[in-house]
Amino acid sequence: MVDYKQIITIEPGKRGGKPTIRGTRITVGDILGWLASGRAIPEIIDDFDELTELYIYAAFSYAADRENKTYRVAV
Repeated sequence: MVDYKQIITIEPGKRGGKPTIRGTRITVGDILGWLASGRAIPEIIDDFDELTELYIYAAFSYAADRENKTYRVAV
């Protein structure tokens, strides 16, 4: 599992305090929504230069930990 603590951040004034990829306004929810709608990881990376495969897997790891109620983020 990817260690997302240095990748996922929560900032109260950014995107309503949702977890985002550090240095972007892209939320974990955005990434999960794109994947759920059938977009492939390479397609998402092509559309958003600031994302990498590692960042997408960090979103997965964060979501899994949140589902299991064990998530931690850097602020």
